[in-house]
Amino acid sequence: MSAREKVIESPDPSVAEHVRRYVATDGASGHREGGMTNLVLTHRGRKTGRHYRTGLFYGQDAGRYILVASGSDITHTHPQWYLNLAADPEVQVQILADRFAARARTAEGAERERLWRLMTELAPVYRTYEAKSRRTIPVVILDRIGTGPVPLPDTLSTGFQT
Repeated sequence: MSAREKVIESPDPSVAEHVRRYVATDGASGHREGGMTNLVLTHRGRKTGRHYRTGLFYGQDAGRYILVASGSDITHTHPQWYLNLAADPEVQVQILADRFAARARTAEGAERERLWRLMTELAPVYRTYEAKSRRTIPVVILDRIGTGPVPLPDTLSTGFQT
């Protein structure tokens, strides 16, 4: 993604505000929020091809970054960002001032179970989500690609599509 491409913020005003604050301060404000570490994920919409940005809790495991695709509410469908990653796993990540490209994949089997336990220890609220949802909540692994910094795209606050 080039720095000239526009990115669309979350339609949730609190998430959009959190992400703008995080980006503006290189995570000094917003990295630790909601009792968890947070990152900014930029992904490509599977239908529109446009870039979208959201803030997500994350954990770490063996140099990889771990996400839980629960959605912010108890839902019976996967969040849009996860569906977009399933269609196009190449993403941009910001953790504090570090911006990098990553490839996403969904953990399966024993690996998913181990990482699920890790994430529920970090954020016990995921257990509540699991108990109330009819779906298996995906656990996503982000593997860093390359070593160079990634340019920060311009933003648009026009809502979220896919």
